Amino acid sequence: MKKESEYFLDKEYNTIIYAKDDLNFKDFECCVFNNCNFSACTFLAVTFIDCTFNDCIFNEAKINYVAFRSVTFYNCEIKEVNFAMCDKLIFEVHFYDCILDFSKFYTLKLKGTTFNSCSLIAVDFMAVDLTNVLFDNCDLYRAEFSKAIANKANFRTSFNYTIDPSKTKLKKAIFSLKEVKGLLFTHDVIVT
Repeated sequence: MKKESEYFLDKEYNTIIYAKDDLNFKDFECCVFNNCNFSACTFLAVTFIDCTFNDCIFNEAKINYVAFRSVTFYNCEIKEVNFAMCDKLIFEVHFYDCILDFSKFYTLKLKGTTFNSCSLIAVDFMAVDLTNVLFDNCDLYRAEFSKAIANKANFRTSFNYTIDPSKTKLKKAIFSLKEVKGLLFTHDVIVT
């Protein structure tokens, strides 16, 4: 027997620490979450449509069965979260001033996503479609881009990246001259 989802529209949630199953089988549309902690959650059949998360914590949350449809995160901690198993239908997320260290986006389509002033240390972008993604002022230290499509992606103001152009599609991608050394690491050359 399939459980019916609960539907919430235009609600605001403030300073809530969610337990493991609190959000399961719930749909949220045009909702705002402020200072909420989702770290203990193991999401099951949860949908967020046109939602905003401000100053929230998702560290190590299990989000395997979540739909993010036009969702924006501001100043959130989202460390060690695996987005790879999220619902891929209309998957659209944007991140501003967030910490996403050690998170995984493996094989997702992130076309047009914005990462603004984010820490993306050791994030897995393997086989991700990063077409037209904006990496604005992001730390990409040890982020993995193997087999990614980063055509027209903008890395101009970001730093600490190492991307192998022989393993990543970079047609018309934008880089700063200062950080171009991140594209040459496999050639064992020194750029000063």
